[in-house]
Amino acid sequence: MGLRLNGKGQQSHRMVILAALFVLMTLLILYGSNNVSEEAYAPFHVATNHALVTTDLKKWAGREGYVPVSGNKNMSLHCHNCALVTSSSHVLGTGAGEEIDHTECVIRMNDAPTMGYETDVGSHTTLRVVAHSSVYRVVRRPNEFLHRMDSNPAIIFWGPPSKIGKDSKGTLYRLIQRVSMTYSNLSCFSVTPSKMRRFDNLFHRETGRDRQKSHSWLSTGWFTMVIAIEICDNIKVYGMVPPNHCIKKSGSKKMPYHYYKPRGPDECLTYLQNESGRRGNHHRFITEKQVFARWAKQYNITFTHPKW
Repeated sequence: MGLRLNGKGQQSHRMVILAALFVLMTLLILYGSNNVSEEAYAPFHVATNHALVTTDLKKWAGREGYVPVSGNKNMSLHCHNCALVTSSSHVLGTGAGEEIDHTECVIRMNDAPTMGYETDVGSHTTLRVVAHSSVYRVVRRPNEFLHRMDSNPAIIFWGPPSKIGKDSKGTLYRLIQRVSMTYSNLSCFSVTPSKMRRFDNLFHRETGRDRQKSHSWLSTGWFTMVIAIEICDNIKVYGMVPPNHCIKKSGSKKMPYHYYKPRGPDECLTYLQNESGRRGNHHRFITEKQVFARWAKQYNITFTHPKW
């Protein structure tokens, strides 16, 4: 005669099965994660079978790709010498502020501040390139980033057209528009949808990788470097490490990713995790720097602190 389970017995039986399944899934996840952690680091380098296509960025440049957020200003900035100041903590302790401020044009990124860091990064700003994800952080500190009576800086906002495009009419675009109308000393521009596609195509041409298919986001550094090449005859980059820095010096002293966030994530850890990440979207910092190293030979780009 078969054994029949009552209601409580059936519930207990189901609980045992669920518990067993939970334990099995946990073991599988742990096994999978251990295998991943033991794999050798495989950089997302420029595709080895990709025939590099040399892009003349001076001809590639198009001022029509930057539209005024309000008014009818033109993106006509051109500089003989530029200082591109990165957000890396490698700029700390350099004492490069005076040299930076004596450069004709100074380019900065996102919400990297100057107040309190003038000795190392200077205080002058000619152009700031701001990602859609950093707009709110910039707006929260108007005295630092917007209300600058000592200069008439330009800001270029980049991001998905659905967020910053004129046709989007979204909250973020309206905020950028309000900033542009409030601070008349600023010249605010946004990157057009067609120009955004050209930035993607440029990444594909220079690396052999499709940005979207490879689950990548272009970094603000990528946009800033390309824009600097467009508008500058000579570029001196402060604080950017060479492509092999984090592999060659894996045991070196940890450095915060941002100079203004001393308790933030480690720079090399951030680079390596993003470079090797396969799930979700990541910045390919090391791949971008490999391209920058090649561009340096074409466009009068030098690197300092560290020098390479």
